[in-house]
Amino acid sequence: MIRVASADDTKVICELIRGLAEYERLTHAVVFDEDQMRAFLFGPRPYAEVLLAEEDGQVVGFALFFHNFSTFQGRPGIYLEDIFVRPEYRGRGHGKALLSTIARLAVERGCGRVEWSVLNWNEPSIAFYRSLGAVPLDEWTTYRLSGDNLRALAATSTTALQT
Repeated sequence: MIRVASADDTKVICELIRGLAEYERLTHAVVFDEDQMRAFLFGPRPYAEVLLAEEDGQVVGFALFFHNFSTFQGRPGIYLEDIFVRPEYRGRGHGKALLSTIARLAVERGCGRVEWSVLNWNEPSIAFYRSLGAVPLDEWTTYRLSGDNLRALAATSTTALQT
């Protein structure tokens, strides 16, 4: 079963994110605060949405996504930030159910595409995504600005925003 997460699910969402970080060998990068996560996901201005996969009443996986926008298509898209199924529940269709639900939401919302990133070494996931018809965008490179570099660039902004 796939369902929309609520604020009451914040703790399990955070547990799943930690599980994903362990799988991706990135536990050192997990620095979120659970209360802040709840506010950003379920507060007055939610920044992302979360779907949960359940089996026998137990949450076994999640997908966290948000809308982006394609200027070339002139329409919204969905960016899948993270998808994770607990290792002991893999191979039972939960990942496909999460992705197919996101695809359905994208179609229902008039989105032109669903995109995500995958680590180059994650061959099982790459094979799974390809089996669904997803194609890699080899000509694109992801860039990231964060931490001190993000703050330094922000400090150079002298333009007041007009609303």
